[in-house]
Amino acid sequence: MRKTELLIPAGSLDVLKTAVIYGADAVYIGGEAFGLRAKAKNFTNDDIREGIAFAHDRGVKVYITANILAHNEDLSGVEEYFNELKEIRPDAVIISDPGVFAIAKRVIPDMELHISTQANNTNYGTYLFWHQLGAKRVVSARELSLAEIKEIRGKIPEGLEIESFIHGAMCMSYSGRCLLSNYMTGRDANQGACTHPCRWKYSIVEEKRPGEYMPVYENERGTYIFNSKDLCMIEHIPEMMDAGIDSFKIEGRMKTALYVATVARTYRKAIDDYNKDPELYKANMDWYRSEIGKCTYREFTTGFYFGKPDETTQIYDNNTYIKNYTYLGTVEAVDERGYARIEQKNKFTVGETIEVMKPDGRNLEAAVRAIYDEDGNSQESAPHPQQILFVELSAELEQYDILRRSEMK
Repeated sequence: MRKTELLIPAGSLDVLKTAVIYGADAVYIGGEAFGLRAKAKNFTNDDIREGIAFAHDRGVKVYITANILAHNEDLSGVEEYFNELKEIRPDAVIISDPGVFAIAKRVIPDMELHISTQANNTNYGTYLFWHQLGAKRVVSARELSLAEIKEIRGKIPEGLEIESFIHGAMCMSYSGRCLLSNYMTGRDANQGACTHPCRWKYSIVEEKRPGEYMPVYENERGTYIFNSKDLCMIEHIPEMMDAGIDSFKIEGRMKTALYVATVARTYRKAIDDYNKDPELYKANMDWYRSEIGKCTYREFTTGFYFGKPDETTQIYDNNTYIKNYTYLGTVEAVDERGYARIEQKNKFTVGETIEVMKPDGRNLEAAVRAIYDEDGNSQESAPHPQQILFVELSAELEQYDILRRSEMK
């Protein structure tokens, strides 16, 4: 059996550390340039160095995205950036553009190169093409079925790795190559600046009836015609492994630490359970489903993996996420009194009961006994995001525990 990598996204140094602690085998991040998430916090070179050291100390790899579709003016900067990465030494660089790939081969010849899904990798001929050029891994297009991926696996060298998405948002455009954002807002999705117009609500206006907005779909609210459900394959780990996929990729470099921890921990346990005993995996399915539902999501679909999607994979009546839990903060340290130092993310109050999420899979209910600011002043609530607080709970806390509150009634 091929060893399966769990690949987790991180949009900041804190989230990278969360991904590592909660079960990632590898983490993918963006530097300050040439990645496709310009609105993410992204990493300075110093952040990348610290993140790589933290990950490598724990046996986890770090990959850096450089997967824009480059224009002429980008190429000199790409070369300069790769010279910086040569010194920083991530485990791999993720690329979609052939011109950028050629620069990488010349500037960082000893570094693994992975081909992004943005390169439209839909057949074994494409995989063989990139392999001949020296790529170590190719990320499959989201539009492939598991049967197609399995066929690709049978027609490419054993040493060429396949990476495929297992969870996260689905792009409505082919392999993410979308012009809507650029056309409507001047912000190019293929340069990392997508404004996600696929999530907007649309109606039809007839040329001679300006101001009369007719819904595209037969209801009174208009329709979110491009708005896809999120991919979730937690119930199909065996089929993903059987297809010969080397790396299970989670989408979401702009997600919170709570999202990353929840998804990483759930898929880590599912993969490990299945490898230990397929019957154990089946027995724990209710736990996986329950836990994966605690991250923010737009309902779930299996995407293209079992055939062409139909109308049930779209969400026509809204663009909102389902949010069953609220992220309150991550424990940065625990002092001699047992108080947790956190950077508060959302409001909570003394006296309420919250949940402590631990990397080992446990979820502990805990009463909020006291909240103190940095000066030691007691306060009844934590109303201001990003405030540094010291929190006393009724449960024992450790660094990297995540505090969250259930919103399910």
